[in-house]
Amino acid sequence: MIKKKRFNNLKKYFLIFLTYSIIGWCYEVFLEVFIYKWGFSNRGVLFGPYCPVYGFGALAFIFCFYKFLHNKSIKQKIILLPLIFLGCMGVATLIELITSYICEFFTGSWPWQTYADYKINFQARIALSPSIRFGLGGIIFLYILQPLLDKILNKISIKTLNILTIIFATILFIDLIYTFIF
Repeated sequence: MIKKKRFNNLKKYFLIFLTYSIIGWCYEVFLEVFIYKWGFSNRGVLFGPYCPVYGFGALAFIFCFYKFLHNKSIKQKIILLPLIFLGCMGVATLIELITSYICEFFTGSWPWQTYADYKINFQARIALSPSIRFGLGGIIFLYILQPLLDKILNKISIKTLNILTIIFATILFIDLIYTFIF
């Protein structure tokens, strides 16, 4: 029974990962098209509409900070807000830095070289301004989006969870193969 529950939790984490990877891709495209007015390009490293770094960031936020907010009063959540902001900012920035090295190793570059134009940056890989946005995004994620997604995931049946996981895992696997072979 415990193994089954853990496996179902793993499936939920996979769907959470994918959901926030897609939301991250939408956020990146929104910035590129509407804010910076650079025009559209696929902001992900894979063919499909997802940026896995956002999925990993979401899971990191869940594992690092979500437990501190679970079953807390609104007053307690407000008191924790600055710490959660700084924590999300730090974790996301670290993930982005590590991801830049991984991308550079496999592809020769990383997708956000525009950080060289930012006043406060490190090797053009990370910068203060995006880090602040990651902290704010973490607050929105942990205080608003994830509680809503938890409610949705807790309402779906195990059968539906299994079907969704199989479908999306298959799509992601095909995308990985397509991306790295073609």
